[in-house]
Amino acid sequence: MKSTVLKSVVITGVSTGIGHGTAAELCRRGYKVFGSVRTAEQAARLQREFGSTFTPLVFDVTDADAIGRAAATVKAEIGDGGLFGLVNNAGISDPGPLTALSPDVLRRHFEVNVVGVLHMVQAFLPLLRAAKSHPPGRIVNISSVSGRIAYPFMGPYAASKHALEALSDSLRRELLIYGVDVIVIQPGAIDTPIWDKAAHLKTTFDGTDYHPVLKGMNPAGERRTALPVAAVTRRIIDALVLRRPKTRYVVPDRWVRYWLLPRWLPDRWLDRAIDRLLKFQKVRDDIDRP
Repeated sequence: MKSTVLKSVVITGVSTGIGHGTAAELCRRGYKVFGSVRTAEQAARLQREFGSTFTPLVFDVTDADAIGRAAATVKAEIGDGGLFGLVNNAGISDPGPLTALSPDVLRRHFEVNVVGVLHMVQAFLPLLRAAKSHPPGRIVNISSVSGRIAYPFMGPYAASKHALEALSDSLRRELLIYGVDVIVIQPGAIDTPIWDKAAHLKTTFDGTDYHPVLKGMNPAGERRTALPVAAVTRRIIDALVLRRPKTRYVVPDRWVRYWLLPRWLPDRWLDRAIDRLLKFQKVRDDIDRP
């Protein structure tokens, strides 16, 4: 009897959140999943959790050499079967007012959220092109609604996701010659541990002009109203398996408030709406304007 060859998918950032949920669902569906983590402890935990259809890959997406070694590992295991999909999920979000942040914070966002994606595409493209039993593999990039709309205190994250949107469009058009498609997922607020990292906003910027607003923010409350990871996982699966997927899938938690109105309103109107929502305490210098 001829053995069944499992379709293989590589996912970055599978230790928690969207990456973890996607890996779990694909393993459940019978795919062979290679998932990146950054520590051996995480690798061992996920291997026990997901079983034999999961292979952990230990690397950081900012390390091009480590990614190259991971691609060689995947190639050795899947042979000539090629790669069914690459899901670029790993990312960071470190919020704060741009004028009070170190430029290194912005730089780190781009290294992880943008350059890391390019590292992955360059390393795994040969395997995506090599698919024999099915059409060439697909690339799914996890962006955000912040890739289209930039809110206060999310500047580094929004800037990197805007860049990822542009990178994805260019890749999709360049990779037409290989038949490799590129699909973008744009989640809104999703219930993942990334919210825990926003708790520092209340204290980190004490002494700045933004502290009166930031100290009143409640990330835990926002997380309680966020969508479950499964809402995004479903769209990632669609992007991988549908015959004719969309180029983008939006998964906003509140369609009107966080997607439709911000995109329809003129910029100045949206600025005023955000100003009223956050109740900024104006800090003005006495400057005569011509």
